[in-house]
Amino acid sequence: MSQSKQKETRPYGLWPSPITPQSMAGGTRLGDLAWDGDGRTLVWLEGRGDQGVLVAQTDTDAPRDLTVGQSVRARVGYGGGDFGVAGGFVYFADAASGRLFRQPLAAGAARPITPAFGHAAAPAISPDGRWVLYVHANEGVDRLALVDVEGRNWPRIVAEGADFYMQPRWSPDGTQVAWIQWDHPQMPWDGTTLHLAAVRPPSADGDLPTLADARPIAGDRETAIFGPEFSPDGRSLAYISDESGWDNLYLHDLTTGQRRALTTDTVDLGQPAWAQGMRAYAFGPGGGGILFLRNEGGFRRVWAYDFKSETAQPLPLLPNYTWIEQPAWSVASGRIAAIGSSSAIPARIVATDGHGGNPRICARSAAERVPGSELSSPRPVSWAADGGATVHGLYYPPTSSHYKGAGLPPAIVRVHGGPTGAANAGYNAAAQFFTSRGYVVLEVNHRGSTSHGRDYVRALREGWGVVDVEDTAAGARFLAAEGLADGERLVVMGGSAGGYTVLQTLVTHPGLFKAALCLYGIANLFTLAADTHKFEARYLDALVGPLPAARDRYRERSPIYGADRISDPIAIFQGANDPVVPPAQSELIVAALRRRGIPHEYHVYEGEGHGWRKRETIAAFWTAVERFLREYVIFG
Repeated sequence: MSQSKQKETRPYGLWPSPITPQSMAGGTRLGDLAWDGDGRTLVWLEGRGDQGVLVAQTDTDAPRDLTVGQSVRARVGYGGGDFGVAGGFVYFADAASGRLFRQPLAAGAARPITPAFGHAAAPAISPDGRWVLYVHANEGVDRLALVDVEGRNWPRIVAEGADFYMQPRWSPDGTQVAWIQWDHPQMPWDGTTLHLAAVRPPSADGDLPTLADARPIAGDRETAIFGPEFSPDGRSLAYISDESGWDNLYLHDLTTGQRRALTTDTVDLGQPAWAQGMRAYAFGPGGGGILFLRNEGGFRRVWAYDFKSETAQPLPLLPNYTWIEQPAWSVASGRIAAIGSSSAIPARIVATDGHGGNPRICARSAAERVPGSELSSPRPVSWAADGGATVHGLYYPPTSSHYKGAGLPPAIVRVHGGPTGAANAGYNAAAQFFTSRGYVVLEVNHRGSTSHGRDYVRALREGWGVVDVEDTAAGARFLAAEGLADGERLVVMGGSAGGYTVLQTLVTHPGLFKAALCLYGIANLFTLAADTHKFEARYLDALVGPLPAARDRYRERSPIYGADRISDPIAIFQGANDPVVPPAQSELIVAALRRRGIPHEYHVYEGEGHGWRKRETIAAFWTAVERFLREYVIFG
């Protein structure tokens, strides 16, 4: 009779882990996916190091790379909308030139169809296969443009005047198009408008279509619209709106102009539109139903709305995954594909029939060599911030089938970027890196995070640098008070906006944390407002307040002006080519730390931008993190 193996006692934070810095660097990023019109060929984007590679698979044939010698990546804003598929061709944005290329799925070379100026994204191919509608950005001006699929003509601007455009869509008969647009100082989760226009055919051979009668049909400066999609029969236009206070699904009748809510739940179906090409639902064959993603506190599963019964029900589709993205439902074949992951399953591209049968894994983002017994499962937690507000998060306990610790474990308190975003229950490689070594991880979804309704998001308005800081500090104290972590060995970690919260928390609550990890964090709000890219150029108007009226607030909440109060060891990591948070931000803090002799490390990674893409960078980063924590938290 076998006996269960006794766990060996080792200090928390020093458990041997199967997740190494090198394995953290070895994965593949899975981006968007799309079915070709035949319903048999699935195309998806893989990020391999700093290269974007398109891959195709027909039925159960072996996947094959489509793009060779070109990196596929759109560079409008934060990217996304990298490619589109139709009629046996893929249309993609070339990272180096910004041009759109057209390439056969079967065989043949890629050929450019747009000229080499500016950047193109979100190609949408007309139903007759003749035209490509896309987003174009050049020298700070965004617009919608249209070109023929062979690139014989110079592209035509068909919509301009707004600061931003996103998610262009064709009606099934090609007579109408829809898109999302908005203007500064709004962000796409603050307020956008859904526009509809008629398509006028070319006036002569060799000419291009134009748009007419463009008009807004939903949304305003305080209502965010996301993800328009025409129904397969062309009678309706669906979209997600937060007008009820939650992201719900709506349907606009194109004949009568009437609209109705398909869902009225107090959960979010949408997501903050940080990038082009994001999707959260899809029409099924015949237009009889809509498959949508329902986000309940960071756990995102598949539901379906049935037009006949006018009800929504959960689908037994992809049940092993707790976070699902980019659903695609082929009208031709009824096949469904999506990106799915869970705490124990790194992201995969999974395809199935419309009833959830015959599921197959098309691609894996990682080798999946780590057993599930070594991976931590998150559970939702909440705590009270100062003033009594409820704050949400995800708690990951230390996990190992071989080791246990004595006493209370150290904790990593992680703050997500954005700040309009959220940690979710999908595979979290960073959390697993720490928990497999004996750390607790708390993912803080401070007020201002998504997944908890519009009021929760707007609780951060003009409160950034205060609300998020207090929620993070309260989360750390919650761990200690509940006996979940050692209150003397707390670490705060975050990148970008989360890095800003890290720095401002060290300024506001010196001594609360044993150490800090800051990735491309913001030190000076004045220079961020002046130097950041167009997409976020007015973001601070809502988060802090408009300048110059809010100048005192900018100074009070810029970590560089309070750096003399930082007393905790900190490691700072920065990409040398970061256009969002330039290296000067990190260098300001490093200079202040150096003057005062505060223990710190500063790592600059050449060739990296806002986040790490190169495998050597990722491995070096995690090696430095582990070494720093051992020195200042475990042995310090």
